[in-house]
Amino acid sequence: MKRATDPDVLLLQAAADPTRLSILRQLSAEGAVCACNFTDCCGIAQPTLSHHLRVLRTAGWVTTQRQGTWIYYSLEPSAAARFRELAGELKPSAARPASALTSISTAFTRS
Repeated sequence: MKRATDPDVLLLQAAADPTRLSILRQLSAEGAVCACNFTDCCGIAQPTLSHHLRVLRTAGWVTTQRQGTWIYYSLEPSAAARFRELAGELKPSAARPASALTSISTAFTRS
């Protein structure tokens, strides 16, 4: 399988996992969160959490800041903005009514 390199695809793929979406929601609600505080919300072991946080960081969703021995994660504003832009691009087209599509498909099946 070909690996995605498009930053938009990576951003969407990272957010598509239920655990990572829970992490993003917690960051959105609370701001900076210590890595040690995610295990309760997600119900996963620390190594699995580390994997999910790495995927989010690689995709550009989160930034990190070390304070002593603790690492705090924050939602990257530009990633959230890009996500909103991508979602805003998806709009139903008013170019053709659904009834027109039925007549077109019927014409192809008769041939």
